[in-house]
Amino acid sequence: MKHSIKKQIVAGLLFCVPFMGMAQIKQTTIDDKYMENDVVSLAGKKGFSFSTRAGDFLFKPYALVQAAGKFNYYDDQGLENLYADNVANSGFEIPNAILGFTGKAFGKVTFNLSLNAAKTGGALLQQAWFDVAVKESFRIRVGKFKTPFSHGYLTTLGETLFPVLPTSLNTRVVLPHSLNAVNPVFATGFDLGVQVHGLVNGKWNYQVGIFNGTGGDVNTATKTTSDDHRWLMSLLYAGRIAYMPKGVMPATQGDPSNLHDDKMSFALSTSYNVEAQDESSNDFRAGLEFAWIKNRFYVGVEGYWLNMKFTERQKISNAYNFWGAYAQVGYFITDKLQGAVRYDVYDRNGIDEGGLLNFPSIGANYYFFNSNLKLQVMYQYMGRTGHATQNDRDNDGLGLPLHSAYAMLQYTF
Repeated sequence: MKHSIKKQIVAGLLFCVPFMGMAQIKQTTIDDKYMENDVVSLAGKKGFSFSTRAGDFLFKPYALVQAAGKFNYYDDQGLENLYADNVANSGFEIPNAILGFTGKAFGKVTFNLSLNAAKTGGALLQQAWFDVAVKESFRIRVGKFKTPFSHGYLTTLGETLFPVLPTSLNTRVVLPHSLNAVNPVFATGFDLGVQVHGLVNGKWNYQVGIFNGTGGDVNTATKTTSDDHRWLMSLLYAGRIAYMPKGVMPATQGDPSNLHDDKMSFALSTSYNVEAQDESSNDFRAGLEFAWIKNRFYVGVEGYWLNMKFTERQKISNAYNFWGAYAQVGYFITDKLQGAVRYDVYDRNGIDEGGLLNFPSIGANYYFFNSNLKLQVMYQYMGRTGHATQNDRDNDGLGLPLHSAYAMLQYTF
């Protein structure tokens, strides 16, 4: 009996040897600049990964969990329901609970897949893509990933200066029609498509892609040909070009592990969503960006424009134009504490109507060393100015809080 058991143990060890040679779990440093995942930064950070001895395959899991508490106070005119409480949409939430893996294979292919358990429906699949490098200046990405528009969205999710994006970037515009169910936002976010991109001379980065234009909540093909532009499919066509005079700009808005960097980026982006918003409009967007990391400072400035023109079938001849912009600054007061200020402006009701919304914000980020924990807190106020009537003023701020406070604890792995 003992002899039989020994044989089984030896046989089992011999069976495992080839696999132990192929892959290992080990402490490693991920320094491949194309191992991005848009969730957490892996550059220069240690963690376990699976890799072959030859180094032709690497598999790296990661996770991000955010738990937040928020408080929103609305004035009477800002409520969707006049009988609702002034304090609304307050309490605790899980903004993101992401589990994913990224990796590279054969020196040419990088890949990424992540699930967000805090979302439902199609948004449960946050990302799923692979990227083929013909050469550094010409890469092809296919799948579900971030569309090339807006510095705010293209920043790694776990490394933003504030726990929430600028209001002007992710709040729907206001239209003088009963079609508000289809009014767009500036940000195009995650989407399904194909993109050509690359880094030229270490200073120029370009991205050109075609996407469904239905956003991150839809993972199926639902589009058709355009009624207004019969030579076009009703898809999202997007592009971005960035100039980085001091080398590749990291996708972060502050990193306590690197307080001696000096990187800068200037970028232009544009997109055209043909028969967007359930085939009701053609949406043209344009944006410009500036970002700078200098030692303990981070500076970001961004502006964007939206031209929305209803399709012929809607029988509305008017075109509507909206714009938004924000500036934000972060500074590491200590190696662990980062202060943050932001000023956000939004022409939500269009340039044909008077009035602007503005959102001054202040915040702080505290990094717990050796534990991958980050605490973010912020306060934001909504101001309104230049409206012709009180009714215009009230409608412009509909659904937005007058005062909001936010605290979020984040863990990354």
